[in-house]
Amino acid sequence: MLTYKAMYKYLDEGVHGEVLDFPGVITWGADLEEARRLLASALVDMAETNLLYGEPLPQPDPVSTDPEADLEEPLHLLLTAATHVALVPQGAVA
Repeated sequence: MLTYKAMYKYLDEGVHGEVLDFPGVITWGADLEEARRLLASALVDMAETNLLYGEPLPQPDPVSTDPEADLEEPLHLLLTAATHVALVPQGAVA
């Protein structure tokens, strides 16, 4: 499990969310609950994309901060691995 730093900023239109130590993980929600849910989903999507393309995941930086944030909190990334097995009938050309 990796722990990144999430930040939230309250705006008139809703809540901006961003993972400070994972570039590109940004979202917006109507309220904090929605922003948290969408940010967690965006983190998983970005992490899976990095891995799919053979790119490393950014190292979490526990001291990262944004002075303009209204709220900062840890965001845990837990990925599971799975294998895909396909049975090829005997005599078939793969």
